Amino acid sequence: MIPKEEYEFAEINSPSEVTRNIACRKPRNAYFYALLIDKEPRDDTRNAACKDPEYAYKYAENIDKEPRDDTRKAACKDPKYAQNYAEYIDKEPRDDTRKAACEDSNSAYYYAYFTDKEPRDDTRKAACEDPEDAYFYAKDIDKGPHKITRKAVCKNIDLALVYAKTIDNGPSNETRKAACADLRSAYLYVIEIDKCSHEDTRKAACKNSKYAYWYAYKIDKKPREDTREAACRSPEYAYYYALNVDKEFHQETWKAVKNTEFEEKYKDLFNQIGKSKII
Repeated sequence: MIPKEEYEFAEINSPSEVTRNIACRKPRNAYFYALLIDKEPRDDTRNAACKDPEYAYKYAENIDKEPRDDTRKAACKDPKYAQNYAEYIDKEPRDDTRKAACEDSNSAYYYAYFTDKEPRDDTRKAACEDPEDAYFYAKDIDKGPHKITRKAVCKNIDLALVYAKTIDNGPSNETRKAACADLRSAYLYVIEIDKCSHEDTRKAACKNSKYAYWYAYKIDKKPREDTREAACRSPEYAYYYALNVDKEFHQETWKAVKNTEFEEKYKDLFNQIGKSKII
């Protein structure tokens, strides 16, 4: 049904020049007039509809039911409708619709997927303006890694992890660097992707006492000066570092727990050590 508020006349009983001219003042009204009143295409309603990319596309789809240069040109003023026009009206790729679709990352992805049905440098570059579209381009169109999609995806920490896991199927310097911008992501990267220690992930973990301790305990599985120093910024994790990583008295962990709630636990843990060391 045509919304009443869209018309400047009360009721239409049949097509007429007067009511049609009124309808043609707005692209939407012209489209609905052609669809529901004329029930056929005309130059005047088409020209009016073509002032809006959405209604140019709909006119081609539902009234002309075939592609035309004028409706295509009008649709190409909006990336979404350029892509839709190529997919549903032309039903084939064209340089003009592709160029228009590439003005938007999501439309470029859909154009490559539904219309080109293959990767191209221009659609990939356009899709890579957005990390999510770049990821799905790699997944669904390239069906593998590409330096451009990887670079784009790395603007999003979570997607960098997913890309490394599902597209690269392994670590890379770019995805690791992206993950290391966040403590949790850096830790997940070393657990799920590197599956071994790495200088970059360790450095990231050492920004936080808890993660430094867990890195030493679960990844390095041995003590290091850098992880110990980081863990010792917290009395709690200094104690756990001594308990599970050093497994022996160390002056630095003792200094961190001294005069805290963990002092007595520390003393009990290492009561076999000579009192001369714990002072």
